[in-house]
Amino acid sequence: MKKLLLSVICAGVSVNVLANETITIGASSVPHADMLRFIKPTLAKQGYDLKITEFSDYITPNIAVLQKQLDANFFQTKPYLAQYNKDHQSDLVDLVDVHLEPMGAYADAREVKFIKSKKASDLIPGSKIAVPNDPTNEGRALNILEANGVIKVKAGVALPTKKDIIANPYKVEVIELDPAMLPRALKGNQVDVALINSNIAMQAGLNPTKDAIIVESKSSPFANLVAVRSDEVNLPKMKALAKALTSPEMKKFIQQQYHGAVVAAF
Repeated sequence: MKKLLLSVICAGVSVNVLANETITIGASSVPHADMLRFIKPTLAKQGYDLKITEFSDYITPNIAVLQKQLDANFFQTKPYLAQYNKDHQSDLVDLVDVHLEPMGAYADAREVKFIKSKKASDLIPGSKIAVPNDPTNEGRALNILEANGVIKVKAGVALPTKKDIIANPYKVEVIELDPAMLPRALKGNQVDVALINSNIAMQAGLNPTKDAIIVESKSSPFANLVAVRSDEVNLPKMKALAKALTSPEMKKFIQQQYHGAVVAAF
């Protein structure tokens, strides 16, 4: 009888352990962490405890996953991950594409004419335009400026840098800044225009659909993804995470919460 009771207790302990498996994930605060908090109850019902760590930079989350401090991260785009893997000889992989955050161009109050017309021809000559300083998002920003007639870059360069600008008719000064510093530089009148990712813009109180003078096309390839170690992509807990982040409920949450500032990529 004692052996039977012990077996039942052990079995109960085993089930309890399996029912409380932890998923650790690093994320940008908005909208990534918000979206993760939304699915936390769903995963809990499946026996997974989702633990979220918020980051304000684009470097630490990948290091944390590679060093096995985290199971996954949710902050970056496909081109950014590809460039990171190339630069660091790492093999993080895309678990699932979740959403697109259209990059926007924001102008300070001195660019009144440009704000009203949203035409490059009304851009004040010599304006200071700030762009993110990481290779992927800088290229993304310069492509947006080219698409709107502000500059011209070398043909065939997918992710151009300042060195690839071949025409600058308005003689704008392109300034490379850490992505998190862009809103501060704009609000502090250090620059006239800033190209800012939607997650950072929203953290700074900027509404991409209302405040941006230029918004990136929704056909952009820069979908935000969940990155994991290559040998763990098929783990049950990772499949559960991917499914929760691409559910009909998540799509509805994105639509109702962000009103076009964030767009589902699934």
